[in-house]
Amino acid sequence: MKKLAVLTSGGDCQGMNAAIRAVVRTALSADLNIVGFQKGYYGLIHDLAEPLTTRSVSGILQRGGTFLQSARCPEMHSPGGLEAAVVTLQRHQVEGLVVIGGDGSLRGALALHARGIPVIGIPASIDNDIPFTDMSLGVDTALNNIIHAVDCLKDTASSHDRAFLVETMGRKCGYLAVVAAIACGAEHALIPEIPYDIEAICANLKRRFEEGRDNSIIMVAEGVGQAQSIAEQIKDKVGFETRIMVLGHYQRGGSPSTFDRVLAARFGASTVEALRRGESGKMVGLSCGKVTFTELEKVLTSGLRPIDQVLLQLAQILGI
Repeated sequence: MKKLAVLTSGGDCQGMNAAIRAVVRTALSADLNIVGFQKGYYGLIHDLAEPLTTRSVSGILQRGGTFLQSARCPEMHSPGGLEAAVVTLQRHQVEGLVVIGGDGSLRGALALHARGIPVIGIPASIDNDIPFTDMSLGVDTALNNIIHAVDCLKDTASSHDRAFLVETMGRKCGYLAVVAAIACGAEHALIPEIPYDIEAICANLKRRFEEGRDNSIIMVAEGVGQAQSIAEQIKDKVGFETRIMVLGHYQRGGSPSTFDRVLAARFGASTVEALRRGESGKMVGLSCGKVTFTELEKVLTSGLRPIDQVLLQLAQILGI
């Protein structure tokens, strides 16, 4: 093996730069050439390649997002787009590809593997919805961002007797909302996996207000519905003034945490070594502290990563 390539695809997250850096440095230490493709699969299809060196990845470790940039690419799901991607890789004599991204990105990686391109995927999704890994890149930093925002919010909420609905990301997975609720002492967490009773929530918030509590926090995963809509159902029923805070893309930004930097380094280095061993069509993951590899087809046919029942039980014990 003489040459590798790396790209980041789909939604960005913290730790992508750290993973690119680890891939590049590991490849160069093994005397391999490496190129990066700008803008994910779009750059692969349209040949937006650039050689990567240690200088290319200098100073990016602490930066969120991805310096290679990322994009969603519908073309990759068409036969013509896939063929163009394969031709680009062959033109550059790439013998192994690292794809960093979420579900859609991993599907593209599996398609390339089926066309004979050696490829390994690195899971990167702040929702933590990818199966066969305990954590994906960006999750820990996103949670830290959420907790910081809610801690600041509670100061003003308690000053004005307010209930705040805080909307987190998580279209189909409530991991961020549940863990954030536990970590910040929220009163409720509304997640896609479990139905909620708005009347019971209102009754609990009203009781808290009558007891003299000066604020309440309700975490809402975006997959449940818009926080504004839920706030309208609560309004005038709980004693508290009701406000919302939609965290949106704030959750994806900022410098990656120590955990995400180290996880990215482990994933990046292990992925290069796996390609050098001749492995392909797999996703690197973390299981009980150890780096693992799982067939992409198994990852992508297993559905979303189920939310940890231990976390749900803990949330229930703590009154969330």
